[in-house]
Amino acid sequence: MKRGLQIGALFFLLFLAACNQTEETASEPASSSTENEEEIDQQEETEDETNGEDEATEEESNKEEPETEVKETEIENEEAAEDPEPAYEVSDSWSIVPLDNANEEVVLLTIDDAPDEYGVEMAETLKELGAPAIFFVNGHFLDTLEEEEALKKIHEMGFAIGNHTYTHATLPEISQEEQREEILSLNERIEEIIGEKPSFFRAPHGANTDYAIQAAEDAGMTVMNWSFGYDWNQEYMNEEALADIMVNTELLGNGANLLMHDREWTAAALDDIVKGLRDKGYEMVDPQLIQTP
Repeated sequence: MKRGLQIGALFFLLFLAACNQTEETASEPASSSTENEEEIDQQEETEDETNGEDEATEEESNKEEPETEVKETEIENEEAAEDPEPAYEVSDSWSIVPLDNANEEVVLLTIDDAPDEYGVEMAETLKELGAPAIFFVNGHFLDTLEEEEALKKIHEMGFAIGNHTYTHATLPEISQEEQREEILSLNERIEEIIGEKPSFFRAPHGANTDYAIQAAEDAGMTVMNWSFGYDWNQEYMNEEALADIMVNTELLGNGANLLMHDREWTAAALDDIVKGLRDKGYEMVDPQLIQTP
């Protein structure tokens, strides 16, 4: 009896050992499966992150391309603005003549003897009115730093700068060498101050010589005088009279080349002159559109 109990106990222990081994063996695949699932999840997360980075990179690349195209377009527009096609030329009578289908109802505003005392003020008035003009300068108004700054301001406001000789000499009364010096030395002086040479030339008193005209054209300038002007006459040295004659003279017409000076009364009348011209249907021609040599 006792022996039978011992044998039964032994079988029972072997049975328990077999069950434990089965449970351990059965649990191993579950552990491996969990580990594999974790690895797969990590791989998927890594792929998602990689795909997300790739998509972000593609989006950034796509964003960069339009910016490059915009910059290229801006550069092209700037170049076109700096060098527009000529739409007008100066005729033998010094008026402004349209090329092709340009507007005929235009006038050209010009200011001589700048930058004296009122040049910057006149430029500011014209800038506010959106009226382009040429400022013809003299070298003897560029002797000081203050005068240099005045010329810079006028140029930086977008106005064309013209050559009116260095000392305002009467060209037919001096030698050819002196005429050349009057013109070319001022070109160099202007370039020192604003970084470019003028594109227009006007002789003092309108007194040209064949030599001076050729010298100016050889230097790349368009030569011009004017159609009419009045502000040097005593009777028009006041705001009201000058504004009236500049707008109502019988000499006013398409392409008229208007001469004014850096003077107190002209500065005062300038606003009324521009508005009066516009009321009559005239547009102020942009000097950049005038053909040069």
